[in-house]
Amino acid sequence: MRVDSNLLNSLYTENLQDLRKRADSSGLSKSGSVEVLRARLISNQILSEHDLSWEGIQSMPHKDMGDFLKVFGIKSSGSHKERRQRLWLHLNFDSRRMTIENLAEMNRDDLHEMCKKLELDLTGNRTILMGRVAGVLTSQMNGWGRIKRSLRRNGLQSALFQEPEPDIVEDMETTVTSVGEFQAVPAEALLEDASDSLLIGLDNQPSHIQGDILTIHARVGDLERMVGTILRGHGGAWGDSERDLLLRLADRRGWPINEQFVRHRVLMVATNIAEVKGAAMTSGSEKTPLVEDTAETIDRIRSKLSSLDSNSE
Repeated sequence: MRVDSNLLNSLYTENLQDLRKRADSSGLSKSGSVEVLRARLISNQILSEHDLSWEGIQSMPHKDMGDFLKVFGIKSSGSHKERRQRLWLHLNFDSRRMTIENLAEMNRDDLHEMCKKLELDLTGNRTILMGRVAGVLTSQMNGWGRIKRSLRRNGLQSALFQEPEPDIVEDMETTVTSVGEFQAVPAEALLEDASDSLLIGLDNQPSHIQGDILTIHARVGDLERMVGTILRGHGGAWGDSERDLLLRLADRRGWPINEQFVRHRVLMVATNIAEVKGAAMTSGSEKTPLVEDTAETIDRIRSKLSSLDSNSE
């Protein structure tokens, strides 16, 4: 891809007023934040010959997608789908306004359309759709909506198209995959049930609690891995000390667990996960009546597994 490096460098380093003047002289809208305006100018002045509509983004080859993301100055690594999601978000939304907390203000039709554009499952009620969009926003956090700090400070200092930067790897405790004796249930069924359990009755909660639960819902895979890690380190036991450790780990990772309802819901889901994995339940880990009985959870997972087995035959 060939681009005007001098013009692109100017767009990276100019402030809001300069970008507004440039947009005005080009007959473009001057509205929006500096990042929204910069993306609009790059689209129209650097990449004007390319189709950046949703359909155009869908048709881009994987390698070309990385090049487009680099031109916009945002994260360029990831899977093909993650790249498509990131580019579409960057071109169509202000990251300061499209946040997990603000999803609670969107109606079901808008959330349904967001799921469609983000290539997500379209089934479920408003809360389920909210959770899916929140999952993408969490996974794409800091990857779109703002150019890289080095470009903002120094402009384009080297060749634009280089090897894609590696994805950030989280600390070992978060990324360890649960294996061995505590992986008796396939992750797909277990994560699906944990996701559903987190969202039960969420419509009846205040918006700030909905936002906290949706943030954790987007990290349900991390929750499952944390439970597996704790079980392996504690000989398969699950009780008060293991639950306390889970809350400490979640707090250390910045999870929003200040509200009692949120902590209770997280512990309920974590206990369900631990029991399904075959943990030895010790004192203090009895079933919580907050949402549903653990036995019902296990029965539902077994039903899902039977359905998966039937479909694979």
